[in-house]
Formats: sequence, structure tokens, C-alpha cells
Amino acid sequence: MKLHEELPVDHRLSQVYRVGAGLCGTALLVFGCLGLADGLSFFSTDGEPIAGLSSNGLLSLVSVVVAALLIAGTVIGGNTASTVNITVGTLFVLSGFANLAVLDSSANILAFRIQNVLFSFVTGLVIATFGMYGRVSGKLPYDNPYWRHRHPRPSDRATAAPAAGRPGSAALPGRPA
Repeated sequence: MKLHEELPVDHRLSQVYRVGAGLCGTALLVFGCLGLADGLSFFSTDGEPIAGLSSNGLLSLVSVVVAALLIAGTVIGGNTASTVNITVGTLFVLSGFANLAVLDSSANILAFRIQNVLFSFVTGLVIATFGMYGRVSGKLPYDNPYWRHRHPRPSDRATAAPAAGRPGSAALPGRPA
């Protein structure tokens, strides 16, 4: 499935992906800029409080870079924004687990505290949900390009993967002709 060909540029799902990437990117950009403006020590493992979270110069810089990536996804839109949201959301959740493992140790180079870990989990799930909206579900509408790709018309089945031997492949319930 070539993602860039599946979703029309003006499809309404593109707005959901863009809004999600834009909101989360803006929040991260503000957090990162506040940390950089405060002149925090770059590699401190203690961190200083910024907007209720612990931060150091490195975490502030990482936040600005990730925010730039999300905002770039907002500008591009479409499947690119969706893919960026899913990827960044997954990385946030993985970061939460990795930083939970190094909490209160000298390996905590991003100066994470438990509130940062929780923020990472929640933000990661929110960003990934924005990216998966309308793309990953069991009840996608028939006009959704992802649904159409997963359920080709009988005339398109010759070019799609062979469906022989799969139960229920002869007819698609609820499919308009």
C-alpha cells in the first residue's frame, strides 16, 4: 500500500492529522523554548522545573526538535502527518519506558522525573491516536480510502492479493455495489 496515493489531499482526515500534530507540536515547542530561555544546564541530571515538568538543556533541545518535526507534519498534512504522529507517539511511549528505567540514576541524561514519564506516556498516546484516527479501526466508513484498500471491489480483486481460500471472501457484508 503506497500511503501517499491512498488519501486524497482534500480528505477530511487530513485535518485531524494536522490538528493533532499542530497542537502537540506547539505545546512541545513552548516547553522547549521556556527551558532554553531559562539557560538550564545542558547535561544536568537534576533538572529544573519548567511548566510543572523537570527539564535540562538537552531535554529542551530535544523538545524543540520533536516539535519542529510535528509542525513539519502539520504543514505537509495528509498521510505524512498521520505517519509522523504515529511514529512520534510511539517514540514518546518508548521514551517513557526507557526513562522510567533510568530514573534516579546517573544515566538520566534528560533529567526525567516521574511526572515527565507520565507526561511522555499520555502525550505519546494522544499523538499516536491523532495519527491513527480514521486509519486504524474495525468500523471505517465505506468512503474511507483505507477501508477501500482493505476491501477492493470485485473488479479490482484480480489486481489485489488472491483471496481464494479465505472464509467470507466471496461477499463483503454491508458493502455498497
